[in-house]
Amino acid sequence: MKDKPKLFSISSGAPFLPTFVDALLSGRLIKDFGKDGNIQKALADTLIYVPTRRAARALRSCFVEMSTTHSSFLPTIRPLGDVDEDTAFFLDNGAAALSLNPKIGDVERLLLLARLIRPWRENLPAHVRSLFGSEDIIIPANTADAIWLAEDLARLMDEVETESADWAKLKDIAPDMVAEWWQVTLDFLEIVTKTWPDILAERQKINPAEWRNQAIRAETERLLRNKPRDPVIVAGSNGSIPAIADLLKVVSGLENGAVVLPGLDLAMDDAQWAALDETHDDPSIFGHPQYSFKKLFDRMKLTRNVVDEIGAPSENKKKRAAILSEALRPAVTTDTWSQLKRDGFDEIFADVSLIEAANEREEALAIAVALRQAIEDKKKTAALVTGDRNLARRVVAELKRFGIEANDSGGVPLSEVLPATLLRLILQTLFQPGDPVAFLSLLKHPLTSLGYERGALRKIAERFELFALRGGTGRINIATCEQFVEERLLALTTDENGTSDIDTDMIEEARNLASALVKAVQPLVALMAKSEPQSVNEVARATTEVLENFGANEQGSFHALYAGEAGKAIISLLRDLVADQSGLTFDISEWPAILEALMAARSVSPSAGGHPRLFIWGALESRLQTVDTMVIGGLNEGSWPATARNDPFMSRPMKMTLTLDPPERRIGLAAHDFQMAMGMDKVIMSRALRVDNAPSVPSRWLQRLETVVGAKASANMRAHGGVFVHWARELDRRKNVDFIARPCPTPPLKQRPKHFSVTEIETLRRDPYAIYAKKVLRLKPLDDLIHDPSVAERGTLYHAIVAGFSLLKIDPEKPDALQKFLEIARAEFDRMQLPLDVEAIWWPRFEILAPSIIAWEKGLSPRERYVEISARPVHIVPEGATLSGRADRIDVLDRHFAEILDFKTGSTPSAKQAATLMAPQLALEAALLSRNAFVPLKNIKPSELAYIRLNAHGEVKEERISLTAKKTAIELSEEAWARLGELVEYYQNPAHGYLSRAMPPLTTYEGDYDHLARVLEWSAGSDTAGEE
Repeated sequence: MKDKPKLFSISSGAPFLPTFVDALLSGRLIKDFGKDGNIQKALADTLIYVPTRRAARALRSCFVEMSTTHSSFLPTIRPLGDVDEDTAFFLDNGAAALSLNPKIGDVERLLLLARLIRPWRENLPAHVRSLFGSEDIIIPANTADAIWLAEDLARLMDEVETESADWAKLKDIAPDMVAEWWQVTLDFLEIVTKTWPDILAERQKINPAEWRNQAIRAETERLLRNKPRDPVIVAGSNGSIPAIADLLKVVSGLENGAVVLPGLDLAMDDAQWAALDETHDDPSIFGHPQYSFKKLFDRMKLTRNVVDEIGAPSENKKKRAAILSEALRPAVTTDTWSQLKRDGFDEIFADVSLIEAANEREEALAIAVALRQAIEDKKKTAALVTGDRNLARRVVAELKRFGIEANDSGGVPLSEVLPATLLRLILQTLFQPGDPVAFLSLLKHPLTSLGYERGALRKIAERFELFALRGGTGRINIATCEQFVEERLLALTTDENGTSDIDTDMIEEARNLASALVKAVQPLVALMAKSEPQSVNEVARATTEVLENFGANEQGSFHALYAGEAGKAIISLLRDLVADQSGLTFDISEWPAILEALMAARSVSPSAGGHPRLFIWGALESRLQTVDTMVIGGLNEGSWPATARNDPFMSRPMKMTLTLDPPERRIGLAAHDFQMAMGMDKVIMSRALRVDNAPSVPSRWLQRLETVVGAKASANMRAHGGVFVHWARELDRRKNVDFIARPCPTPPLKQRPKHFSVTEIETLRRDPYAIYAKKVLRLKPLDDLIHDPSVAERGTLYHAIVAGFSLLKIDPEKPDALQKFLEIARAEFDRMQLPLDVEAIWWPRFEILAPSIIAWEKGLSPRERYVEISARPVHIVPEGATLSGRADRIDVLDRHFAEILDFKTGSTPSAKQAATLMAPQLALEAALLSRNAFVPLKNIKPSELAYIRLNAHGEVKEERISLTAKKTAIELSEEAWARLGELVEYYQNPAHGYLSRAMPPLTTYEGDYDHLARVLEWSAGSDTAGEE
């Protein structure tokens, strides 16, 4: 009689690893295990296979914890490499594995595939190209696109080889079985079926999935051939990989073999089990948590009754597992739900809670609160398991407020670790020059040293920012920043106010830093100068050199750059690229996108450490783990389970031809992870009601569970979870605090300003606090970073052009007046060094405007023009403050009268504001003219005040203020002077303060000192509209 296979199962309600170790040591798994009393020898002779490396580490720890002696031998524990774990392949030290060809590296494979994919469009056969008709084939458009496509193709190759499918079956697909577009795919897949095997053979390498399959098959054959008498056990695998399923079958038949399955549902009825037949034409069946076991038993040609259950979960957990099994039953059998009796369900789920948070942030905080509460007992452990990596990162961040450093076992994308962000910033500033934010981010990056001491470089970078990057309109290029610094210095020295904060040390520092930057990027700059395509290894070598130039400290060490897991990861990538022999070449401009594509699929595992009793796991990392409290986070459709993603290369019928499971298979694996997580002592499920600012849909598992347990149990779960949501909301809640009063500082009279310019008077009236901050506190707003020139810069440019025309005393009546005017304009445009994209808009518009300006000048009466003329200080009141100013232009009509003109390229201030003296600049300039403040002009009175609007449509419009005010220029100017005197006298009273936003304009107003006045705080909830 054939021996019964040695198959066991540990239910979801029992701690898997402790139960397994106990069963092994007690002899329930292996008959007569350690019967001679030498348990240590038996352990040393035992070989155990587990799914993942993490499970292997946890099992070793479990043996140590459960050992009754001070020292103990451990069994040999090897990871098989589960279906979702790309890095943990089967490890075998035997001759069979050593005889295999080595695995091809991930980067090497991607680059080789990209080399084959990129020219595919051009090399399509005529009959395939004809399917596109007149349409262009747009993929892949460049090398980076080819690498992204290579990622998908490599994933498909791994899937096919993992499932031991046969590519040759693609030939059996008749043209009428698939749409014409899929015929294109079949042609594309010849890269895999014909070309790729030859490349692997030439390089004597094999794909990673096939290497694993061959290694496992070799081990299976060894066990079948030698039939070892020492114990051989496979623990925790569901046999979803065919090669592993064959290993399980062999091990279960060995004399001292055993297979321990995780969470096989032996209680589910036969109708459910029968519905899981893989030939059933219902995609949802592949999403059932027990589907992989059904497939395993079919492959092994066994039934469930050969499996013995070990471990004894509590009665409550057994009932909870049974209800969960009922909730997840196949759709075709859910008619039994109508017969359910829900008595006692609320008690069964007393230790299960449901958090329903308003959004992702609240969910993360509620989870953090729940985890913190769970480990209040020093003997308890807790974990979050989620398929949402963003949620995991949020929870890690929220736990820090409790002083808990938790590691996210899912790691972080390689592109987000510090060495990679430094590399990406280098490439961004080099290949996409002109962004000052990226440039400063590079200079201030924590790993940037450039041969300086880090603290010293930070200070130099800050001064470089003030000197070179703020206040100008040019765009910095890191490759030519030495020239940029010199041009900036020249601009500052020609500006009468430009060098007040610049000293010789700052200039020298800026020059040295610019030199260091140019030298640091030189290896890549040299390649960028070449026109021919570059190879990956050559560009990678130059990139590595540039990265190390930035990361080297004052001693020339790269220790900080390559420290920790992040440093190891970036070294590994660069080493693979430098060693590349794929033959892939590309235009150097593609390099940043290529590197992004290569980094995208890589992640960096967390460094050792983290809280010893609190864990953050992905679904894969949680397998076989046990904690006292399990939080299952992100239970929304699209998050957990993730949306089933159709294969870009194969339709469902094509996959069926290759005997591949549909995408729903991964949902089934995730459902089993959910089922196992629900077996912990305390379970907290969580979801956010809104995700990405849109309503979310609860996970199908949660919807089914609530349907089965009923309204009362569901309400209880929500009530329990609502406690954590309430705590999370209260955590940041503060007592109501009265709004602060609007600031109105009253400095001593001796500290109050004694002089004003005409441009400051409107501010003194509208926002006195701004004058206080500027003149009393002596605070100067930081200039903007180099930015695209705006309306203000355009106004300055037009003023300079019109002023230059007047200074040269060009007669607008002359035929060449327009030509000379445009020559002046061209010189001013060149001097301003506008970005090309800005000049491409501004110059044509000015060419349209220029004839209108000349025509306007022609229409003026004879006059003598004075441009950019300054007024000396004049006392506003006796022994009081003085006023000075600068007029755009004063046109003297005769010996006694003059017009004061102000050129505007925008719509503000309006003529009405000038007429009502809410914008008193022109009127006060007229008052200064009457008081002989403009030195060249004596005994001249204002006859008119006017705005000259130069609009974007090429029109010149003159707005005379006297017409709007219905007052003469002299009357308006004297009224403005009188009001100014009253204003100055008001502030000579020490009791009168400088109120913030006393009369802001009706239009949106953002003062330079609003943040200092805490405007958003005191004005919250009040009417802050301006008035005229």
